[in-house]
Amino acid sequence: MTKRLYKSRDDQKIDGVCAGIAKYFDVDPTLIRLAWVLFCAIVGSGVLAYIVCALVIPREP
Repeated sequence: MTKRLYKSRDDQKIDGVCAGIAKYFDVDPTLIRLAWVLFCAIVGSGVLAYIVCALVIPREP
């Protein structure tokens, strides 16, 4: 069985991207959300990356 990356339907704050990534890597979604906020603050293009992920990653079946 292959692992697939999906946006979460259950645990979503904005669009479920961070929760989907957390489920894929089997970590706490809060850690992914904090990492994403740090990425936005340090790199500055995190918001754009989130929008791209929200458009590209499919919704969980």
